[in-house]
Amino acid sequence: MNAALRHPGGPPEVHLEPLTLARLDKVLEIEGQAYDFPWSRGNFTDSLASGYAVHLLCAREHLLGYYVAMRGVEEAHLLNLTVAPAFQRQGWARVLLDALALWARGQGGRWLWLEVRASNARAQALYQRYGFRSVGQRRGYYPAPGGAREDAIVMSLEL
Repeated sequence: MNAALRHPGGPPEVHLEPLTLARLDKVLEIEGQAYDFPWSRGNFTDSLASGYAVHLLCAREHLLGYYVAMRGVEEAHLLNLTVAPAFQRQGWARVLLDALALWARGQGGRWLWLEVRASNARAQALYQRYGFRSVGQRRGYYPAPGGAREDAIVMSLEL
C-alpha cells in the first residue's frame, strides 16, 4: 500500500521536529518495518543522550521519516536516514538530505559522511544523485543473516 500524501491545494506542509521520547515508539515501528536489522531503542536513546541531531520529518499526522547525525570537526556523519515504507519513492529522502545538509552547514560542516550497505543499490543511487561520492569500504561493517557480516560503502559529500 502506498500512502502518498496528496492534497488538492498543493503539497502538504511538512516540518522537522526533534525526536522526543514520546515519539520514539513510532520511530521504532518505522525502523522495524524498514530494516531487517533495525536500530534498537538503546541506539536512539544513546544518540539523544550524546546530543546527536535526531530530526523527524512530519506532514500533518504522518511521520514520513527521520535522520540521525553527529557533528564532528568541519563535518557531519549521517548515522541513520529512514523514510517510512508507506512514503518511500515520493522524494522524502531528498527532503531529509536537504534538511541534513542545511543542519550540517549550520554546524560549520564542510563535509557529510555516511556508510551504506554494499547490497543497498537503491540507497547508493540516491546518495550518488545527491552528489555523494564513494570513497572507501568498511569490511564486515553491518550484521547480515545467519551471523554473517556485510561490507559498507563509505560515501562523502563536500558541502
